[in-house]
Amino acid sequence: AGISKDGQTREHALLAFTLGVRQLIVAINKMDSTKWSEARYKEIVKEVSGFIKKIGFNPASVPFVPISGWHGDNMLEESKNMDWFKGWTKETKTGSYKGKTLLEAIDAIEPPTRPSDKPLRLPLQDVYKIGGIGTVPVGRVETGVIKAGMVVTFAPANVTTEVKSVEMHHEQLEQGVPGDNVGFNVKNV
Repeated sequence: AGISKDGQTREHALLAFTLGVRQLIVAINKMDSTKWSEARYKEIVKEVSGFIKKIGFNPASVPFVPISGWHGDNMLEESKNMDWFKGWTKETKTGSYKGKTLLEAIDAIEPPTRPSDKPLRLPLQDVYKIGGIGTVPVGRVETGVIKAGMVVTFAPANVTTEVKSVEMHHEQLEQGVPGDNVGFNVKNV
């Protein structure tokens, strides 16, 4: 449990990094059960900083926020119970961020870059055969854009075809951009 050697905190941090997550917030919960202890907060910051650094995160870019989810302390508004907490600082390539609450830490997350200027890369999640419509591959646009009229090639089968239409959540799109989960109708496949 928690931050112990076989705890979920370590496992989740490793999984997040392995899956490509590069921005992290550490919310140290249940501060009410430690009577708002600054010493316990510092102990957890030291322990967690050590293992997230080994995983590949830079602890200087990770806000550590002491909270009580039960009481709402430091979630949306600054807590009166932890007057020793002077706030968190997050150093990134684009600058420095400061705050005191979990909400401010969430607001300081930098949106990912959406490389729409690169070639189209769209890993397929599934392919549906819909009567009267045809073949509808489904996946998430990682780079580039997809729009009706484009000629696309599926790898590794090396099948080339034209995109007839692009949809997201059953609504027609002019184009799908990085981050969009789309379905697109293709000709003769």
